[in-house]
Amino acid sequence: MKHPIAALTAALTLFAVPVAQAGEIWITNEKDDTISVIDVETLEVTRTIPTGERPRGITFSKDFSRLYICASDSDTVQVMDPETGEILHDLPSGEDPEQFVLHPNDKHLYIANEDDAVTTVVDTETRHVIAQINVGIEPEGMAVSPDGATVITTSETTNMAHWIDTKTQKIYANTLVDSRPRHADFTHDGSKLWVSSEIGGTITVFETAGQTEIGKIAFEVQGVHPDRVQPVGFVFTEDGKTVFVALGPSNHVAVVNAETYEVEDYILVGRRVWHMAFSPDKTLLFTTNGVSGDVTVIDVARREAIKSIKVGRFPWGAAMRP
Repeated sequence: MKHPIAALTAALTLFAVPVAQAGEIWITNEKDDTISVIDVETLEVTRTIPTGERPRGITFSKDFSRLYICASDSDTVQVMDPETGEILHDLPSGEDPEQFVLHPNDKHLYIANEDDAVTTVVDTETRHVIAQINVGIEPEGMAVSPDGATVITTSETTNMAHWIDTKTQKIYANTLVDSRPRHADFTHDGSKLWVSSEIGGTITVFETAGQTEIGKIAFEVQGVHPDRVQPVGFVFTEDGKTVFVALGPSNHVAVVNAETYEVEDYILVGRRVWHMAFSPDKTLLFTTNGVSGDVTVIDVARREAIKSIKVGRFPWGAAMRP
C-alpha cells in the first residue's frame, strides 16, 4: 500500500501537470480566397472557409465573436461569425484594403488602402466611414498604441511612419524609415514603436513620446544573400523581452532581444515567411509561408521549428482564437 504522504505527493504532481490549452490559428490564403483553421492541440487543419477575393489582414473582436477580414481584391472588409464561418456583412473599406488594426474601444477599424494612399476609419457598429486620412503612397502597415491615443500607418513608397491622433483623426508626425516599411507595432507599454522595412532590411525603433529614432536592427542570415533578408511581420513575446521577426524570402525567423536590439538566433521555416501568431498559451508560434503554402510551428522556449502544416495557396495573415 502506498504511504499516505507519497500518495498525496503523487496526486499533487498529477494535478500540477500542465494541460495543453485549446485554441485555433486562423490563416488567410491569398490565392485560394479561403481561411484555413488550425487546431492548436492536434496541429491539423480542421476547417477551410471561403472568403472574398485575396484575403490578407485578419483580426478578431475583443470577445472573439466576430472576425474581420481584409478582402483586398473585393475592396471590402468582411465580418464573419467564426462559429459558423458565415459572412455576416461587409464594411466599407476604401480600395484595396491590405492591413488594419482594431482600436482598443473594439469599435473603430483603421484600414490601410494601398491604392488610394488613404487610411480609412470605419465604425464597426454603424458600418459607416467616420474619417479618411491622407497618408503616404502605398500604405500597408497598421498599429495602435495600447492606450488607443495613436494609430500608425506605414507607407511603402514614401518610406514613412505616419502618426495619427485618434481623437482628431489627423496626422501629427511623420518619421522616415528605411525602404518599403511593411509592419509596425508598439511595445506592450506603448513607450516604443517598431517598424520593419522590407527592402531596407531593417527594423527601426522609435521613442513614442517624441517620435525620435532610438535604435535600428539589421539582419544577416548565414548562407543567404542580403537582398533576400527582408523583415516583414513581427511579434513580441508576452513578457515583451523577445521579438520574433519574419524575414521573407530568406525563409528564416529572427529572434531579437527587445532590450539590447541584438539578434540572438535564426530559425529556418517555410518559403517566403510573412506573418505570425502565438497559440493562446504563448508556447507555440505559427508562421505563414507564402511560397511554400504552409505554416511552420515553432516551439517558443526551444526556438525550434517542430512541424509544417499544409494550408492554402499563399498564406498571408494569421490570428489566434482561444
